[in-house]
Amino acid sequence: MMDEKKQRTEVGTVVSLSGNMSIRVTIDFKVKHPKYGKYINRTIKIAVHDPLNESRVGDLVEIQECRPFSKTKSWRLVKIMQKAG
Repeated sequence: MMDEKKQRTEVGTVVSLSGNMSIRVTIDFKVKHPKYGKYINRTIKIAVHDPLNESRVGDLVEIQECRPFSKTKSWRLVKIMQKAG
């Protein structure tokens, strides 16, 4: 029996529709400052493959790491957790 590789999954917010079958998702997280110990807010923007063009700006989505679709896209949309309202 072969073990499947565990792919990273993240939850983020759609910030733009960047072309056909593509979206940009931001992920917010906190990191601890190495010297002072204060927690700092950080944000990263990820290009995501959305094959059905079903997400809209403001949606809360779950994404998963996968094989590269293009130079920048190596994440895919798993599901829309909450529609923008």
